[in-house]
Amino acid sequence: MTGMSVRPYWELRFDADGDVDIRQRDRLLEQAAQRELTDLVVFSHGWNNTRTMATRLYDRFFAPFPGLLGEAGPARPGYVGIVWPSMRFADESLGGLPREQAPGAPPGLDADTHRALDAVFPGRQQIVARLAELLAERPERLAALDEFAVLVRGLVRVRGMSGGAGDAADTDTDAEADGDGVPAMFGEDVTEVCERFAAALTEARGKTDAEDRAVFDSGLGGLWDGAHELLRQGTYYVMKRRAGTVGREGLGPVLGALAALRPAPRLHLVGHSFGGRLVSFALTGLPEGATVASVTLLQGAFSAYAFAERLPHAAGRGGALRSAPGRVTGPVVSCHSRHDTALGLLYPVASRVSRDDASLLPGDVRWGAIGYDGVRAVEGCPRLELAEALDGPFPGGGCVNVDVSEVVRHGVPPAGAHSDICHEELARVVLRAGRIGAG
Repeated sequence: MTGMSVRPYWELRFDADGDVDIRQRDRLLEQAAQRELTDLVVFSHGWNNTRTMATRLYDRFFAPFPGLLGEAGPARPGYVGIVWPSMRFADESLGGLPREQAPGAPPGLDADTHRALDAVFPGRQQIVARLAELLAERPERLAALDEFAVLVRGLVRVRGMSGGAGDAADTDTDAEADGDGVPAMFGEDVTEVCERFAAALTEARGKTDAEDRAVFDSGLGGLWDGAHELLRQGTYYVMKRRAGTVGREGLGPVLGALAALRPAPRLHLVGHSFGGRLVSFALTGLPEGATVASVTLLQGAFSAYAFAERLPHAAGRGGALRSAPGRVTGPVVSCHSRHDTALGLLYPVASRVSRDDASLLPGDVRWGAIGYDGVRAVEGCPRLELAEALDGPFPGGGCVNVDVSEVVRHGVPPAGAHSDICHEELARVVLRAGRIGAG
């Protein structure tokens, strides 16, 4: 592909059911075999909602690789960018890039996000239009909030859509959806749910003075901020479920075909946000006997307990991906940052309101995301600072946590630093995890 910072580069497009573009797959298999690559780095984006955004991310992230590897090095790497149908709300910054919507814009659903919702949920334009109308008007009626919740439920239901509800489960105890595959948060009292989301947004934005609290406590205005977040989290649930489907049904078999090449390149998976979930579930879709060399998760948007053999809060239960590290000959690395407010504040709230949290205690981390505080409840999983990961001995296998807060730190609410991932240091983590060339 012209304009990319690395060569050779291939693109693999998948639809919502995990079906791959056959011509792209066959071209990759043929050319990878011809070039006799030593390594192939496969990167999946998270909630970028266009091919242009995805390829721009890959171009920026891969840019340091040639310099780090050196032209005369032993590695002959290739690069693959995954494109799958996901979306991003336009008020979320992409690390180092300007926001599409300026702060202080009028309330409501911005035009870019409206178009993205229309594209991601075909045939439901009328629902999206009414949701946008309600967010713009912010009626001072509880009945309007109830209507909003019913509409969001209709937007994100599974029936007639790709992927089953089980594709959204990260642990054996997850009960995120009802019989129609609708997140359990929509069975909760909508006022209480919107209050929780609005409070989390207030914390994310650093509003701590009495005046801001007074605004939140008066009328329904603050609840509509929470309603906007309810819509965001509803669409994220669909993207989370879709990531599992695309990974297991789509990418997994392609990786198996790559592993069957002779000679076969060593495969290195990299995933950002829901893309981290996608590449992790791809491990469950590998053919018998196929493996990959390494996995690096950048701000992974799924449960910190997904790889756990046993859950500390539910004896006899485990993570949905507990067997996945066995398909990796090297390490499974979780890069996490405390500056990621999307995962540190909003993800736990969404997880709590999707499940029974009656026994939740202060400081309970059972609803935490892997990209905020790393892998949990996995025996022998070391926790490394970024400097240790870059300069010290790197673990040769198993799960590894790397605190990248030092560099993944820039961004604005509500997502914070969630997408601030294009750094040379993170490129070096990928190279070290995979033992690629001089990495």
